[in-house]
Amino acid sequence: MTAFDPNSVAADDAGIFGLPYTEKESALVYLPVPWEATTSYGGGTSDGPAAIRAASGQIDLFDFDVAKPYEAGLFMREESAEVRAWNKAAKAAAQKVIKAGGAGKNKSLLAAAKTVNGLSDKLNAWVYKQAGALMDADKIVGLVGGDHSTPYGAMKAAAERHPGLGILHFDAHHDLRVAYEGFTHSHASIFYNVLEDVPQVQKLVQVGIRDFCEQEFEYAKSQGQRVKVYYDGDLTRRKFSGQAWTYLCNEIVEHLPEQVWVSFDIDGLDPRFCPHTGTPVPGGLDFKEASFLIGTLVKSGRSIVGFDLNEVSPGPDGDEWDANVAMRLLYKMSAWTLVSQDKAKLR
Repeated sequence: MTAFDPNSVAADDAGIFGLPYTEKESALVYLPVPWEATTSYGGGTSDGPAAIRAASGQIDLFDFDVAKPYEAGLFMREESAEVRAWNKAAKAAAQKVIKAGGAGKNKSLLAAAKTVNGLSDKLNAWVYKQAGALMDADKIVGLVGGDHSTPYGAMKAAAERHPGLGILHFDAHHDLRVAYEGFTHSHASIFYNVLEDVPQVQKLVQVGIRDFCEQEFEYAKSQGQRVKVYYDGDLTRRKFSGQAWTYLCNEIVEHLPEQVWVSFDIDGLDPRFCPHTGTPVPGGLDFKEASFLIGTLVKSGRSIVGFDLNEVSPGPDGDEWDANVAMRLLYKMSAWTLVSQDKAKLR
């Protein structure tokens, strides 16, 4: 490892967060997935990983909660040119279907939807293979999307290695739609797909949900104890009634098993933190509330086996606010994860 000063300016040729670590030297490896094929409103999330990496050199590595988390080693892989090419082809096909309001019985549009679904299957297989290989090499995986369909393969790989896995999901949306707009692996369908196709996932706890359709609401209820939802409106009423965030976080965490994957859609935050994300919704969590909840999870003795951060979209004309917030959230999630696996210590 090249020597570096954690109190100094990041070198131009440094890795993410200005760090000098190689993948081999790092406990935690970020897997960038530049994919947004089925994005149906705002776009740009395929550029999220690169924007986060570019902004990350501005961070101060000192963390108030965790002592020197960077010493465990943090490394981000280069983007896959193959994934970029798949995304370009899939997005072009998907836009035809989206603009038409669905494929219906139109043969051309049905063929376009089939193209998107086929490329989505390739993407899922690629993520599953890459994430699984990292896990088998004893690396912690932090997937950086892209839209929220991207971590499906990583969650599947994690659940197979940790049967009974729980998922803590931050989002404005349920993401429980069935093949939204005809796309089996839509960004709006990931947790429907996880619940239907990954039986090793024991529990899904969703936090901050505030924009959803009736089908999703009913599906969540139909899952019984397997799904617990903390709707943004309910959380807000309870906070307004005087319940402390500490109390609410402890309650949320109690629903989760010992091993947890954290899935974070940036629009789970108040949109002042992510104004350019694809589907911003008023309300949501404060940055510090989200960090406190993840910290509560870790301090409870539970282990974060991996995580993802998605739906970060760079602003126009070089506006890096979304990426700035996201890279700080990524660092904080990494720090808490390392503590949960005894690779870093609380300060």
